[in-house]
Amino acid sequence: MTKKKTKTKPKRETGDVPREEVGKLAQLHPRRFFLETWAEVDANAKVARQEREDAGLGYDWRPMVVLSIGALMLVALEYLGSSRDFYEFVNARADESEFFRQFQDPQWRLLYGKSWWAGVRFLAYFVVPACIIKFALKERVVDHGLSFKNFREHAWMYFLAYVVVFVCVVAVSFDEGFQRHYPMYPNAGRSWSDYLIWTGLYALQFFSLEFFFRGHWLKALEPTMGSYSILAMTVPYCMIHFGKPWGETVGAIIAGIVLGTLAYKSRSIWAGFLVHVSVAVTMDMAAMLQTTGLPDRWSP
Repeated sequence: MTKKKTKTKPKRETGDVPREEVGKLAQLHPRRFFLETWAEVDANAKVARQEREDAGLGYDWRPMVVLSIGALMLVALEYLGSSRDFYEFVNARADESEFFRQFQDPQWRLLYGKSWWAGVRFLAYFVVPACIIKFALKERVVDHGLSFKNFREHAWMYFLAYVVVFVCVVAVSFDEGFQRHYPMYPNAGRSWSDYLIWTGLYALQFFSLEFFFRGHWLKALEPTMGSYSILAMTVPYCMIHFGKPWGETVGAIIAGIVLGTLAYKSRSIWAGFLVHVSVAVTMDMAAMLQTTGLPDRWSP
């Protein structure tokens, strides 16, 4: 008697699950939003591990590679990625080089420092991971959260999240600690040129950050860690907020879990990136309106 073969249940991406039969608000129920999404991620991970075992591929080195290099990138950002590091580097060479002396121009010195801050983050959060994905993991960079496939379907969730955060930003904008910390570029209110250049740099680092944590790490860790990859990502994500107002740092824990879950639902970082930028612009605007006011000229 021939033994009947059992078929492995095909892997199903969370972003491909039809939601038409469920109302929008019903999708926000904690059981559906969190638990069902996490269960689907865990099911996908189980299938992926079984497929790897069946193929005889052995130990999965991808999480070790991604986390180890990611840790090195975080170290580089901590010790080389601040505006202060840029100033120290320039000042040590300015006496012997006209090229480096130009970066001491007091009119643009702060913006040069913020350009360094954003550029190093773009390198560590995006360029290096993208090279790892392409040349070490042999995967497509777009598959690590850069797809627009399910963006429109879940965009309303991010918009709702922004509305909630907007209310919170307006409330905390009256706090002196908030006003001292934002905008992070002190000359943002000096002119519209300053403000727009700073906002572009700010947006660049937010894109890189979302790709690193909610795109690259979640994609690489899912097969071995399943939904626990969200928590693994949230811990360092919270830690990079150390030094900011304590409420924002605590909020980063909530944001990490919520945005990580949403990233798995949509398989995309784009809506999360837009919310991050929108919130950042709102925070800067709110702080300026409470202090110096909006710029009144185009250039310094």
